[in-house]
Amino acid sequence: MRDKIKNTLKLVTMLTNCILIIVALFITFTFINVNREQMTAANATFNGTIYAGDQNSNKVSLMINVYWGNEHLEDMLKTFEKYNVKTTFFLGGNWVADNQELALKIKKQGHEIASHATTHADMGKLDFSQNYKEIKTCHDIVLQNLNIEMNLLAPPSGSYNKHTTSAAEALGYKTIMWTRDTIDWRDRDMNIIYSRAVNNMQGGDLVLMHPTKETAEALPLILEFMKNNGFQATTVTDNIS
Repeated sequence: MRDKIKNTLKLVTMLTNCILIIVALFITFTFINVNREQMTAANATFNGTIYAGDQNSNKVSLMINVYWGNEHLEDMLKTFEKYNVKTTFFLGGNWVADNQELALKIKKQGHEIASHATTHADMGKLDFSQNYKEIKTCHDIVLQNLNIEMNLLAPPSGSYNKHTTSAAEALGYKTIMWTRDTIDWRDRDMNIIYSRAVNNMQGGDLVLMHPTKETAEALPLILEFMKNNGFQATTVTDNIS
């Protein structure tokens, strides 16, 4: 009799554990799906940052973060000019101060200028005042050198915290992340960069890249793909508007 009771209790315990596991999995997948839906919605936002533009459109932005790579920027600018494309360059404040002529060339070609903060610091580790200084100092440098009032911020390495987004908002900025990352700073392979940029491309995508040699080589192929598949290359502001 005791063995029967023990077996029954074991069975009840197993069934209870199974039910708890099923409930936990249901909650987990529901949470993931809700976040995925939130992240892929038009003007997708998450924790005060923007990850995508209007996915009901055909607009895609190739966002170029610049803090190095001067030797490849000229080729990229020539390619954008050839394809009559205006995109968004997120420039570091100290980079602009040291490379005013090249920054002016980006502006003169009609590209959108946005902020990549001042010193390429890890903004996710900074408090409010430090984040504020990173954004404000870059803003002032660009205003002084290029006469542009910026309102978009791409935190270096995508690192941010609540102080970053709060400081950005206080200064009239929107914090921009990305839909897809080419990881071109690490993987110096033109074909990999191209694939990461175009595979399963959707309207509203924000494609992160940098001025590397391989990105400069892949850029004409990416723009050809976009043109042949009905995508409009445009600025981040136009994409998220």
